Amino acid sequence: MAFEIAALAMVIELLVGYPDWLVRRIGHPVMWIGRLIGLLDRALNSESLPEERRRKRGVVAIGFVVLAAALPALLLQLALAGSALGLLLLALMGSTLIAQRSLHQHVERVAEALEGGDLAQARSAVSHIVGRDPQTLDAHGVARAAIESLAENFSDGVVAPVVWMAAAGLPGAAAYKAINTADSMIGHLTPRHSAFGRAAARLDDAVNMPASRLSGWLLVGAAALMPGASAGLATEAMRRDALRHRSPNAGWPEAAMAGALGLKLNGPKVYAGVPTEDAYMGDGRREAGAADVRRALALYRRADGMLIALILLGAIVQTVLFS
Repeated sequence: MAFEIAALAMVIELLVGYPDWLVRRIGHPVMWIGRLIGLLDRALNSESLPEERRRKRGVVAIGFVVLAAALPALLLQLALAGSALGLLLLALMGSTLIAQRSLHQHVERVAEALEGGDLAQARSAVSHIVGRDPQTLDAHGVARAAIESLAENFSDGVVAPVVWMAAAGLPGAAAYKAINTADSMIGHLTPRHSAFGRAAARLDDAVNMPASRLSGWLLVGAAALMPGASAGLATEAMRRDALRHRSPNAGWPEAAMAGALGLKLNGPKVYAGVPTEDAYMGDGRREAGAADVRRALALYRRADGMLIALILLGAIVQTVLFS
């Protein structure tokens, strides 16, 4: 049922997303995972311990988080598999682990603020989807940050959970989401987390590898279908620049997005007041604006549509082979 769960989950999430009232009432699965990670961080990550011992505790922590997310999902899948209602319930739960709709909404808010000439609002909107300091960004920087985040989050917020759901059903997507959330919370090269979060960061790099490459090629394919975008330049930028990114995975969709839109993305940034010298993705213009954010969203919609089509095809093949 894995492909069927993934296909139906994508359609559900695209149509209805995760309602705000439900977040207010019970929270979101990522929030639940985050609370567990925070608890383990406080309980196990003592800065008085030697670095090697903190690394070992980090391995225990990420193992526990993955098990805590995947085991209930596995039990639910075993209990519900085999009926149309069970498939629907599993897909509903799976839809909470995908971010197609919410990602589009967050980036669209940045475009709307830039179109209205409200830089303060644009900075506030982009702060919800990037880790860098938005107060250091001008309007061009805000637009680039939104486009970069759209590309990267297409990979780890949409393609990756769908890939793992198609491969291993609800448990696969739950395990992936646990790893990705742990990386975002503790997988940093800070004095507190460089040792404790190392296992989470390395594991996140590994599980995102297939999706990052796929997301890049989906953006190339989307560029071929979009007037004014260049599939050739997207391919060239991805092959030339992807491995120059400091992330082993983010460079693939970012470089493809940059090439497709004729932009130069990534480059130097400021995180928590600390400047970084990151490699550029693409060799186009740096002067991005609201219109470029809109074009990036149009490219994203096409790439997401191609992903849905691929997963639906997989579901059809799976049904034919195993029915």
